[in-house]
Amino acid sequence: MNQETREKIESLIKSNSVMVFMKGNKLMPQCGFSNNVVQILNALGVGFETFDVLSDMEVREGIKEFSDWPTIPQVYLKGEFLGGSDILIEMYNSGELKEKIEIALAS
Repeated sequence: MNQETREKIESLIKSNSVMVFMKGNKLMPQCGFSNNVVQILNALGVGFETFDVLSDMEVREGIKEFSDWPTIPQVYLKGEFLGGSDILIEMYNSGELKEKIEIALAS
């Protein structure tokens, strides 16, 4: 990925406590996996920002390299990569996600 794309991704992650790179946006997810993440974060009452990877192919491919994770959506909490849809579902069901978000946002 080029330096401009890397800086754009880093800026989005740094400037938002909870950042989701997804297909579509939080008001209109464009795939089921992205919708799962939006529903989970909404259920937890967490404020979050989204970036529509369908609008920028450089970011769409760059985020996969950035996180070393092959799929989208990707969720970041205070700069830390949490994972995608399946991982968030597991963390949500176990209660780990709620706890992790509460601790991160309190600090």
